[in-house]
Amino acid sequence: MIIIFNFLAGILFGFGLLLSGMADPAKVLNFLDLAGHWDPSLAFVMGGAVIVTMIGYRMVFRRAKPVLDDHFRVPTARQIDRQLVIGAAIFGAGWGLVGLCPGPALVSIVLAAPAIFVFVPAMLIGVAGATWLKRVQAAYQSA
Repeated sequence: MIIIFNFLAGILFGFGLLLSGMADPAKVLNFLDLAGHWDPSLAFVMGGAVIVTMIGYRMVFRRAKPVLDDHFRVPTARQIDRQLVIGAAIFGAGWGLVGLCPGPALVSIVLAAPAIFVFVPAMLIGVAGATWLKRVQAAYQSA
């Protein structure tokens, strides 16, 4: 049952990305280009997302537990460490250079833009590489 709801939520999220223009790298790059052909429309998309998220969190956390799980799984880490800063910098640089982040990149596969077929495999290789490095680091620290 959870898989069905996750799939439906993913479809809804994907349609939202397509409808808002977040899956169009040119639109994202124009939003980030403050000195050139700046397109402020994505600010409204982000503002709307923040409002919906605030309302949603308030409604959900009034419950004792989630509908499809036995407890809420909320991140507990509060510190800003080197790993977080480096990861955020790499993410931001990639988003600024290409105009895509992981969600819109996966949605853009349906648009069949040639650049997507380079970006998505590179992104997946990066995810696999980061996972491998984390395992190596954990093994090194436990030895």
